[in-house]
Amino acid sequence: MAFPKVAEVRKLSDEEIAEAIMAAKRKLFDLRFQQATRRLEKSHEFKHTRHRLAQLLTIEHERKLIAAKEKAVAPKEE
Repeated sequence: MAFPKVAEVRKLSDEEIAEAIMAAKRKLFDLRFQQATRRLEKSHEFKHTRHRLAQLLTIEHERKLIAAKEKAVAPKEE
């Protein structure tokens, strides 16, 4: 299974990214639970899920920085 591409994440809306972040965190929790109960079969999913979560968080942070920059640059109306 190949790593997910960041280009796919960039196409998502802010709400979809927030949902995907929550889903990735939930999946990591489930994987840790499976590992603790010795029912984990696909240990590589940890790496893939952490990679996906990092992509999602990076894009979310980039968008927040861009929004803050645009807000700071926007002329103030009097």
